[in-house]
Amino acid sequence: MLAYVRILEECPNTGMMIMHWIKKFPFIWKDREYIIGRRIWEAGRTYHCVTKGVPYPSVPYPSVPRSENLFRVVRYFSSWVIRAVQCRKGDGELSACEVTLIHYEDMGLPKDVTKFGVRHGMWGAVQKTHAGFKDYQSLRESGVLHSKCTLMSSIMTSISEDEGTHSVEQVASQEDRGEKASLNAQAHQGKRGLNWKWIVIGGTVAVMCGLHAGFDFVGRSKTKSC
Repeated sequence: MLAYVRILEECPNTGMMIMHWIKKFPFIWKDREYIIGRRIWEAGRTYHCVTKGVPYPSVPYPSVPRSENLFRVVRYFSSWVIRAVQCRKGDGELSACEVTLIHYEDMGLPKDVTKFGVRHGMWGAVQKTHAGFKDYQSLRESGVLHSKCTLMSSIMTSISEDEGTHSVEQVASQEDRGEKASLNAQAHQGKRGLNWKWIVIGGTVAVMCGLHAGFDFVGRSKTKSC
């Protein structure tokens, strides 16, 4: 479904990227447009990958004006936790990978239509992700140059496994003060925003306690391969 991708903003220190996406939809609906922020945290052999919709118009991009032909998705949140686990061979080696996904987006579609699409398309999406990962491994081993998005995703913020969420909170509060001030001003005007710090912490809590009523779908998949 992804028809267009462009990097609007990037940070070479943290690997944060602001992306512009356009997804193709059937002709009876408008194509969906996204402006999303992406960032990765590393804790030992565990990786927390968070993607969220950028508040609009608090962070406007003149190069991406609203279009009547596109439906802009504002409420978007996707969180991946990727960690090394033991292989099924039982040799004690952490040579397999476990992936946990929590995803939510308001695409402006009826809930029944969304649930039908997820129910019939999620397993295919997981299989394509696995196949894409294998292709990436082959390209990486061959020494072929990667895309800009791939190079940026290799830059991440390291946190301590021992300090847990306290370390996440400390890093986020130090590096995202500008965003926090912007979101506080937006909240004062009666709007709601999202903060990197609380998304990282809240995403972990959501796995244990369940998502709030606004979530239409929670996808959880575990793939192990040697």
